[in-house]
Amino acid sequence: MSECESLAMRDEPRAAASAMLAHEGGLHARPAIKVVQLAKRYAAHVWIGTAANGPWIDAKSIARVMAMKTPNHTMLYFTATGGDADAAVKALAQLVSDEFRISPNDAG
Repeated sequence: MSECESLAMRDEPRAAASAMLAHEGGLHARPAIKVVQLAKRYAAHVWIGTAANGPWIDAKSIARVMAMKTPNHTMLYFTATGGDADAAVKALAQLVSDEFRISPNDAG
């Protein structure tokens, strides 16, 4: 059983969101770093995948996110568990939708 599956069995708030990866370069190093940095702002356990049912990758692991080598025009799915899970997946989906441009509210 994967870490994501075992955590899903816990009685914790769970959230999911998705966004189309339209960034020309796909999920290369710089966008991957932005995903990981944003995911780490949340206490929730956060995962990323390229299918609605996984397999899931720890969104807080730069090595694992970069290893996905996801090309553009791929749907990215986010799932999370924990108290701020909903906020985490919404923020990550928005980051992807905005093609990894950081808004002034997110800076810092």
